[in-house]
Amino acid sequence: MDVTDVFEPLQTTDPAEVAGYRLAARLGAGGMGRVYLSHTEDGRAVAIKVVRPELADDPAFRKRFGREVRAARRVRGAYTAELVDADAEAPTPWLATLYVPGPSLTQAVARRGPLPVSAVLWLMAGMAEALRAIHAEGIVHRDLKPSNVLLAADGPRVIDFGIALATDASSYTTTGHPIGTPSYMAPEQASGEGATAASDVFALAQTAAYAALGKPLYGDGPGVYVLYRIIHSEPDLTLLPEPLRPLLARCLAADPAERPAPAGIAKWCRQRLGAEAEADGAPAAWREIGGPEVAVPSPVSAPVPVPVAHSTLVRTNPWAAPEPRPVDPAERRARRRRVALVSGVGVVSALLALGLAWQAMGSMGGGEHRNEAGAPASVSATPPAGAGRTTPEPAGSSAAGRAADALTVPSVSPSPREPQAEPHPQVMVDAKHSVNLAEPDKELDGRTGDIRFSCESVGCELKSDTSVFMAMPGKPGATLDECRLFLNHTKSHNLPLATSANGSEICVKNASGDIALYVIATKSTALPELAFVTGDLTVWRNAA
Repeated sequence: MDVTDVFEPLQTTDPAEVAGYRLAARLGAGGMGRVYLSHTEDGRAVAIKVVRPELADDPAFRKRFGREVRAARRVRGAYTAELVDADAEAPTPWLATLYVPGPSLTQAVARRGPLPVSAVLWLMAGMAEALRAIHAEGIVHRDLKPSNVLLAADGPRVIDFGIALATDASSYTTTGHPIGTPSYMAPEQASGEGATAASDVFALAQTAAYAALGKPLYGDGPGVYVLYRIIHSEPDLTLLPEPLRPLLARCLAADPAERPAPAGIAKWCRQRLGAEAEADGAPAAWREIGGPEVAVPSPVSAPVPVPVAHSTLVRTNPWAAPEPRPVDPAERRARRRRVALVSGVGVVSALLALGLAWQAMGSMGGGEHRNEAGAPASVSATPPAGAGRTTPEPAGSSAAGRAADALTVPSVSPSPREPQAEPHPQVMVDAKHSVNLAEPDKELDGRTGDIRFSCESVGCELKSDTSVFMAMPGKPGATLDECRLFLNHTKSHNLPLATSANGSEICVKNASGDIALYVIATKSTALPELAFVTGDLTVWRNAA
């Protein structure tokens, strides 16, 4: 494995240091921000994770981040990446953990394929020991998955424990809830009931299955369908090597109470390893999966000013961010002319492509209607006049002119096979105002509608006597079919809003068979007596 596969050079947009830590290289990026290599004063390598700007601007995120960091500081385990420093109050929040020299499980499997059974047993034992240390401090990982497991020479290291809640519960997230990664969630987590220590055990088993199979146990595809399989179907354990099946079957039990504790998992795995484990406990197969050891870039010393034109700085590390090169006025004018030329060509090309696309749609009689949530359909099945015929082109007509003409093609009505989406923007509910799907724009008393709002219990919630709710997991953009799929398997007339945020998507079905998608735009629940929720509501009539 080449050094550039692990350490990327710093770019001109990267900071040179974070809170006194001189950055030596890029390590990657995740949902919370970008990760860099640095060193402590005594020379220990650390991974510095810098929070994304939009998260840094959210006071609620900072509060959660600080709480999770304080808890993570207490975790001390042989199979965790120790948190050594952090600052939740900095202009850009950050944290530093000990750098683990080894690939992630995701990278190792992508490079060499599924791991041998002995390596998987050692992996499970190490992950279980890490969970013991994490759970002992009252932390639930919530997002244990292959990319959060690093493979060091002496065993795995679990990273990012506890941070998932701070990141994904932020008001800037658009994933809604539940919190976590779909392919590695437990059923109770996927259905929005929340994650517990037993949920981490389920994720441990899914991560181990990925290591043994080279792919997720519950299959690939859109997150919403993966979660549906996790909630409503049993995993096919016959795909797994036989020695792993008994333990994974217990860890993947639908009932959290039936799953074993991490201590029992570690003990079971080490008993099965037996003679395969060498004096230090690691099987020989483990040493092969990480690949050759890669030299870590040396610490970066402070830049030294050099008396040359434009006052450039000399850096002592090849991964340090390069300084921008001065540009003389003549070159700048030439660049502007090139940009203007390219922009003009780009506009003409875009118009031409768009016009051709409209013409193609017309010649095919319109495309199959895809009824997406929140967007009223506007394409009809009636082709424009002349579609399918070839006519001579007037002399002197240009590509841009033809494209502009094509944009005037009349739009068409949606397919009668699916209900039409009715958009209702900025629908508000609070203690005094509720909403009926039959007439979403009509103000109703807070006690009578299909969607009501209450903060009487612990936390605020949506509730109804007759309608059912389902918080949609995965990426935003839920469709009518996805709402149907999940609503057919829920009987919940209450939906807690504790983990909902701006962009969270909620499917609703009333007693008349109308289905709606409510996308939260603003949630204000800090003061229960003044609490409210606003959002965009899309309704499909008789769609159940």
